[in-house]
Amino acid sequence: MGTILYELEGHVATLTIQSPPANALSSNLLKALSEKLDLIEKDEKVKAIILRGDGRFFSAGADIKEFTSLQEASDYQSLSEYGQQLFDRIENFSIPVIAAIHGAVLGGGMELAMACHIRIVTEKTKLGLPELSLGIIPGFAGTQRLPRYVGTAKAYEMILTGEPISAKEAYEFGLVNQIVVEEEVFNVAKTLASKIASKSRPTINRIMQLIPYAKPENFANGVKAEAVAFGEIFGSEDAKEGVQAFIEKRKPNFIDK
Repeated sequence: MGTILYELEGHVATLTIQSPPANALSSNLLKALSEKLDLIEKDEKVKAIILRGDGRFFSAGADIKEFTSLQEASDYQSLSEYGQQLFDRIENFSIPVIAAIHGAVLGGGMELAMACHIRIVTEKTKLGLPELSLGIIPGFAGTQRLPRYVGTAKAYEMILTGEPISAKEAYEFGLVNQIVVEEEVFNVAKTLASKIASKSRPTINRIMQLIPYAKPENFANGVKAEAVAFGEIFGSEDAKEGVQAFIEKRKPNFIDK
């Protein structure tokens, strides 16, 4: 099932993804995250949020096994739209969210991290959108957010190959803010969150309202198109084969249909 642990220390809230072994993002986990954001929104003490993963990973993707239980293209499109709306809520939240990332951050986990305002990674972190290797496509706005951070050429390369990039590459492309040693990622995030939390809450809230104006106007249209395409692709024979191959830990045999 998995859960989101919520802790508050001073003016800094910490949300921890707890869904071993890979912190895969199931629909239940996304709902739990939304509920924690509801709590934070009502608490005037909170001025900064840290989002992190428990165990070996930040989040190694969406819950692929849950996908196999869905039947219709409309079900897949609805799941995509729910994740998109939640991540859009995070990006437009009135309080900054710092992603403290260790281990792998892939697929849906990567899309969640990109919706956060600041990303701190470890030297060993791998970041990517491997969906095409499973015969599917990103569905939580990955096709729209990634080009904003790394540029269109690198986004094409990353998504079409499905291969993750290193922390160093991510930093050079502007995808992450800092690279730190493994043991320090949460402490560095906490120090940064405390610096932000020392500021006046009205000033923080205004900045959080203003910076999203820089988002391209076409973003909303792109996200809608992605959700429709996500639903359509999941009905394909290659999607069924790719997901099954992933579950069985074997190489997929795509027939281009």
